[in-house]
Amino acid sequence: MSAVLSGPRTLDEVRDHVWERRSEIQARDAYVLTLLALARENPDLACLTADMDYQDHFATEMPRQHVELGIAEQNLISVAAGMTVGASPVFANGMGPFVSGRSWEQIKIDVAGANLPVKIVGTHSGLSSGHFGPTHHATEDLGMLRLLPNLTVVAPGDAWETVQATVAVAESPGPVYLRLGRNATPALYRERGEFVLGRARVLREPARITFLATGPWPNTVAAEAARELELRGVPVGHLNVHTVKPLDRAAIVAAAAEAEVFVTIEDHRVAGGLGGAVSEVVAEIGGPVVRRIGVPDVHYDLVGGEPYLLEHAGVNAANAIAQALEVIAC
Repeated sequence: MSAVLSGPRTLDEVRDHVWERRSEIQARDAYVLTLLALARENPDLACLTADMDYQDHFATEMPRQHVELGIAEQNLISVAAGMTVGASPVFANGMGPFVSGRSWEQIKIDVAGANLPVKIVGTHSGLSSGHFGPTHHATEDLGMLRLLPNLTVVAPGDAWETVQATVAVAESPGPVYLRLGRNATPALYRERGEFVLGRARVLREPARITFLATGPWPNTVAAEAARELELRGVPVGHLNVHTVKPLDRAAIVAAAAEAEVFVTIEDHRVAGGLGGAVSEVVAEIGGPVVRRIGVPDVHYDLVGGEPYLLEHAGVNAANAIAQALEVIAC
């Protein structure tokens, strides 16, 4: 964690605190602040961790509601499933590449298959821990986990939306995967709007070109590309698809009626993630051309900071604009 997490205690205080700092606070810090506030209100909420530093914050104040499992993500998921007998909701926290990939079978059988109220939180998602190398790239998690029944898959767009998503996830009756990054990212919103699981947020009304993005940096890229196209006089829309499963089919169908091209943007493999999910809907209904921007289908063995790796993968505004204009120029 990067921020000093003492201070705001109630959920309303956390909301105000994060909103005021939404461009500088890390999403994982916003999440922990929110989880602490929720746990103070609900003594049945449990927080399980796999060698995270939550013990410095959560466990110090509420040791009865915290269990540290160590570097044992498979065990983390199975223990979390078992704890739902006496606790609800149960938050199981780990690093994105390991809590999703290493624990996939446990998530499939113990959590999703049993439809239990386990909230799996994967931090360091996408390429946010790229300085550790490809072992720490979490670029397959959306694809792996949206395959599983009952499991909601959520990637908030910034720190503020992380607060909203955490509250919604805690209130959701079923299993959820909440995908968070590692670094502070630009704020998406100028006003506090409503967040609903499974409902995309319209940042710009669908138009001839419509960007669909999930997660912080992809939405930042989409917003930058949309501003540039607007300056060129090109009609452009932008949907923040924060919930990859269940996908907001109605929003995609409505946008497809206006668009000549969809450009999906994600810090995930181009196969299987948001682009794949959107393409499935478009293939069923007919609609615009879909161009997908994400991590290429190669062994992405680069080591470097998140901005460098995203740029290298083509997850940038210039590529988003080029992909869109190539279609509408045909």
